[in-house]
Amino acid sequence: MDESGKEIRISPPDMVVKAGAAALAMLAVFLIVLTISALKEYRFIGTGVPASNTISISGQGEVFAVPDMGEFSVTVREDADTVAEAQEAATEKINAVLAYLDEAGVEEKDIKTVSYNVNPKYEWIQERCVEGICPGGKQNLVGFEVYQMVSVKVRDTKKAGELLSGVGSRGASEVSGLSFTIDDEDELRAEAREMAIAEAQEKAEMLASELGVTLVRVVGFYEESGGYPPPMYAYGRGGETMALMNDAKVESAPELPAGENKITSSVQITFEIR
Repeated sequence: MDESGKEIRISPPDMVVKAGAAALAMLAVFLIVLTISALKEYRFIGTGVPASNTISISGQGEVFAVPDMGEFSVTVREDADTVAEAQEAATEKINAVLAYLDEAGVEEKDIKTVSYNVNPKYEWIQERCVEGICPGGKQNLVGFEVYQMVSVKVRDTKKAGELLSGVGSRGASEVSGLSFTIDDEDELRAEAREMAIAEAQEKAEMLASELGVTLVRVVGFYEESGGYPPPMYAYGRGGETMALMNDAKVESAPELPAGENKITSSVQITFEIR
């Protein structure tokens, strides 16, 4: 009723409009609450939930394999009064070495120049002292040195000793650094890693049982891998030894056993526990 006592009636359409407005208002409030909650949690997206209770366990794996490749370096050094003369002498010797390697079946892709230098050579001249007065000395250019180092890969390890003798008798100034390696170690490293992980998992399960806890998930992993090749062989170090080789024919090549290489993997795994 109004102030005059007359009854006021609300039409059905007005009631529907007001009910709809109220529903929309409630929906808006609900969406605002969800938005605020989402914003609060946004900083955790992609970061994961940090584990509060953990144990860290280490494991080791080892794999042994016979090397299938050898590698050594050949060096030629030549001195002369001029750069051209030194280069000519060095080129003649290095070409003889490369021709021998080609005849021996070493592929071109397995021969690589790792260093080539041309350096002036000086000698220090000190003037004689006269009546206690010693004038300063000076450097005097006496020639040039050409230095070339070539690395050679040997696919047949049994021929390593023969190749070292062969290049040494063809004018090389130094033959050194023979080491035996494995051409593709990825598969062996994966095998060693698998062994290390299995050992760490076994130790973790045993420790969890002793502590009366349960392993939940892995929350951290670290690996350190390595290889242990046989010792490197140095053959013909020094000019005097190589000069003797150059003057004499090598009747027999040295036997250089390749042995075994050890591939290792050490892992540390952190587990969440509860």
